[in-house]
Amino acid sequence: MSHFNHTSTSFLLTGLPGLEAVYIWLSIPLCAMYVASLAGNSLILWVVRSEPSLHQPMYYFLWMLAVTDLGLSASTLPTMLPIYILGLREVAVDLCLAQLFFIHTFSVMESSVLLTMAFDRFVAISKPLRYGTILTNPRIVSLGLAIMVRSVGLHVPAPIMLKKLPYCRNHLLSHSYCLHPDVMKLACADTHINSAYGLFVVLSTLGVDSVLIILSYGLILQTVLSIASKAERLKALNTCVSHICSVLLFYTPMIGLSMIHRFGKWASPCSRVALSYLHFLIPPVLNPVVYTIKTKQIRLRMLRIFLSCGAGISDIRSH
Repeated sequence: MSHFNHTSTSFLLTGLPGLEAVYIWLSIPLCAMYVASLAGNSLILWVVRSEPSLHQPMYYFLWMLAVTDLGLSASTLPTMLPIYILGLREVAVDLCLAQLFFIHTFSVMESSVLLTMAFDRFVAISKPLRYGTILTNPRIVSLGLAIMVRSVGLHVPAPIMLKKLPYCRNHLLSHSYCLHPDVMKLACADTHINSAYGLFVVLSTLGVDSVLIILSYGLILQTVLSIASKAERLKALNTCVSHICSVLLFYTPMIGLSMIHRFGKWASPCSRVALSYLHFLIPPVLNPVVYTIKTKQIRLRMLRIFLSCGAGISDIRSH
């Protein structure tokens, strides 16, 4: 079995199998999702930065979440839309390895931000009087740097290790973008080290983060149940609704996708691709919507923006 040189090797990406005839129509909602993600998260970034009343820990973490959502959308965009718009499925190895690095980095970054937001809610509810002294601006900056170093540092070895592998099998990938387990399966060399490394990264990041988030909400629930007033209990829980929605949007498809990859040989290729779209495309689109609907300060600020824009347009027409 011959080995191909990495410099001349490319991979073939997969769209939604069986729907090739309507790819151009499927590109319309996909483009709309990318535009919505870009517009929504950019608006969140601008509102948090420009509104002094939002310069608080909770909104700084929301700002970080918007950055990671933009990064995740930008990571999948270069290969996904060309499949549906132009029918281009081939991707060079170097571009593929770069893409998988950024996709996995921003995924772990998003998980880390969701964990810090859970910690923020725990401090706000359990220790409200010390909230400002615990989550100071320097500490928030340190958390942001730690998230970045953790996410980037753990994934630097991935493209380097995959680059050294020979690929001599069918070069057809299972998704519309490059993912570490997917690329690794195409190698015709021993990949036990790569597999162990991938498992370690997943367990030490997404696995640990999800457990700590559950633990945080266990402590939050314990604190809330100790509050005598029912109205105060509901008010405290209401501050967590947006974060809970973001956690479910991120982790539920990811768990389903992992289960299908490991145990779902019965699952159709189309269901795998669709579930991966839910994991990588839906959270960046819906997170800004959820936080805008559930966060009064952001909602009022955006309403003022739209009203001022409408007033400006009316003035121009009147002149």
